Parts: sequence; structure tokens; C-alpha cells
Amino acid sequence: MANTTASAISTGLQASRDRTKLIRDGLRKRHTTEAIFKWSGLGAIVLALGFVAILFADVLVKGIPAFTQANLHLTVTYDPAIIKIEPAPVRVAGQSDADFNRANLDWQRKVALLNWNKVVEASLRAEAPAGYEIGSKDLLAIAETDSRHTIRERFVADPSLLGKTTEIDVLASANAANWIKGNISRDATDAQQQLAPAARVLIDQFVDNGTISNGFAWSIFTNVDSRAAPASAGLLGAFMGSLFMMLIVIILAVPIGVASAIYLEEFAPKSRWTDLIEVNINNLAAVPSIVFGLLGAALFINTFHLPLSAPLAGGLVLTLMTLPTIIIATRGALQGVSPSLRQAALGMGASKTQMVFHHVLPVTFPSILTATIIGVAQALGETAPLLLIGMNAFVASVPATPLDQATALPVQIFLWQGNENRNFFESRTSAAIMVLLAFMILLNAVAIFLRTRLERRA
Repeated sequence: MANTTASAISTGLQASRDRTKLIRDGLRKRHTTEAIFKWSGLGAIVLALGFVAILFADVLVKGIPAFTQANLHLTVTYDPAIIKIEPAPVRVAGQSDADFNRANLDWQRKVALLNWNKVVEASLRAEAPAGYEIGSKDLLAIAETDSRHTIRERFVADPSLLGKTTEIDVLASANAANWIKGNISRDATDAQQQLAPAARVLIDQFVDNGTISNGFAWSIFTNVDSRAAPASAGLLGAFMGSLFMMLIVIILAVPIGVASAIYLEEFAPKSRWTDLIEVNINNLAAVPSIVFGLLGAALFINTFHLPLSAPLAGGLVLTLMTLPTIIIATRGALQGVSPSLRQAALGMGASKTQMVFHHVLPVTFPSILTATIIGVAQALGETAPLLLIGMNAFVASVPATPLDQATALPVQIFLWQGNENRNFFESRTSAAIMVLLAFMILLNAVAIFLRTRLERRA
């Protein structure tokens, strides 16, 4: 009997040890699996952040030099021997405003017909060492082509400068900037250089004596795109075009998208018709953006004859593209509201409309706002649909209204990336990307700020 009892106890202890070992082995495997999953997730995050950091670092390294530009400090003499023009008209007694303006415009037209390149050339030769041999074409290649306009506009504003000397700063040409910044190897042969040898030597002398100095490139923010004067090309026109389009998207897509989501989620009866609408909204959210560009070209340009390359047409196309995102996000936010909130509102005697707009909707404002800003930021970076409605056209003016021709920031980046003067516009392209990213980060920062404020109120 004692032996049987001892054997049973021994068997029970062995079984307990076996179970304990199995449990420990199972726990060890689970902990190992959890650790692998944890470190795999962390590794994926670090890898993704590393790729983003590499991308941002590449953009910054290439784009930062574009925010400095080479300026020429010239001593300009308005020599009467070169500027052969009669004095500016002076208003006489009894002369009407129309007659005086006509005479002034005629004088300005004559001034514009003068050869101002000779003035630029004389100013450059005055800064060069005495007796330095260089041809007129090679010398003028140092200054940007719009330098003559800057010097001429100073004279038009003050005709008394005739026969006088004044200090004027103009931009160095894009080719000169490439040479100064080292965008082209100095060891390359003359056939591979953009400037003649005499011009390159003179540029180095100008840098040494202070005639050429680097300054902040305000022209990126204050000028429009330019093909005749690449060094003065800027983003102002594209920025205003993007701003007009974003305003149109916000004005149209947000209220329409939120209202549609509220109706479908709270008021629409469940039927095959609403099911079909929901399926199509989900499908539209996955449609490539270029398809919306085709739709916009067919509908807004060919059918409604909206102006080609206008921010209005671009804004409407981006509105159609953004609507599904806002509707889906708003419906998701509404579905996340606790049913008890709806039941409590209805139990207190509120109507369904009051329940939705006074109790449910305010709770979802932070989520709706975040989704809206994300959708708008996504629309801001779209290029493909805008190309199909003509917004890749060269526009050398700032749009005053959404009906004026314009381009957009992502399209401007696309155009600069394909510019034939790759050595100069590669950094300008990265600088434009930095501006676009800053714009998008600003939108997201506004969304985070407003969401935080609304969550505190809620």
C-alpha cells in the first residue's frame, strides 16, 4: 500500500514537472515571438524614418544653395552718348491728364527702344581691370538678361539720372552662378563650359574684388517663373495658383463632403441606392488622380469652357478628388461616436436633427478637421490632374483671381526639373520642394493646433 502511494505521488510530481516544462516552453516561445515582432516593428519604423531622413537630407543639401544668389554691384553711368533721348515730358499749363499720360507713354516707349545692353556693357567694363580683353557677348553673359530692364526702370523712375552715375545691384546670370557655386567642374574643357574663358576669369576677379557677392535669393519668393532670365525665376505665381486652388477646395469640398457624410450616415434610408452610392464613393477614393484630370479636362474645359490653366478649373478637379476622402473620414468619425450619446440626446427630447448637429457632430470635429486638412494637403501635392488641364503652361504673371492663368507649386517643380539648364535648376527644384513641404507642414500644424483646441472644448 505504501509503495503504491509513493508511486502515485512520484507519478503526479513527474506529471506536474512535465506540465510546468510545457508551460515554460510555451511561455518562452511566446515571449520570443513577441520580442521578434516588437523588434521587427521597431526596425521597420527605424528603416522608414531612415529613408525619410535620407530623402529630406538630399532635398536640403541640394536646395539650400538655391537660397543664395550672386549679385553684381555695378556703377552705372547714364551716358548721354548712349542714351540718346529727349527730356521726359513735363506737364504744361492747361494740358489734360490724358494728353500728358499719352506724351509720357510715348517717351517711355522711346526709352524702351534704346539699346540698354550698351549701358550694362559699359558698367561691366568699368568694373573690369584696365585693358582687359573680352568680347561684348561674353561680357554680357556675366549679367542676367533682365539687368537692362532694372537699369532702364531706374531711369524711367528718375529721368534726372541722365548724365549721372549711380550704384545699382543686378543679378548675375545663371551660368555665372553655376561657375561661382561650382555646379560645373572647373577642370572641364572649354567645350563643356557654359561661359567663355575670358568671362570665367573675369567672374573670379569680380568675386575677389567684391563686385560679385552672394546674398539671400529673395527672387524665389517675389518673382514669377522666367525663361529669358533664369536667375530671376521665382515661385510667386505658382504659390498664388496653389493658394487659390486650396481655397476653392476648402470652400467646396469641406462643406459638401461633410454634409454628404452626415446624410449618408445619419439620415439616408438603407437601400440598394445608398449601398450603390457608398460602394462608388469607396471606389472613387482609390481611383488614380490622373483619371480625375481626364474628367476635369472633359467636363470643366471642354463642356463648361472654363479658362485653360485657371486655378478655378484646377480647384474643381482637386475638389472632386478630395471629396471621397473627406466623406469616408467623416463617416468613420460619425460611426465612432458612442450610441449612448445618441440615445441620451433622444431620451432628453431632442429631435434627430438636434441630436446630430448639437451632440454627435461636435464630438467628431477634431477627427473631421484632421481628415480634411490631410485631404487638402494631399490635393496640394498633386501634379498629374493639373497637367491634363493645361496648368503646365508657362505663365509669367501673378494670378489676381482664380480665373487668371496660373500654374501650381508641384507643376512648377515638374517644369524646373525638366529645364535644359540642369546645373542651375537642380537646386532650384529642391528649393521649390522645400517650399511645398513647408506649406504642407504648415497646413498639418494648423490641423494639429485646431484639433487640440477642439478636443479641449469637447
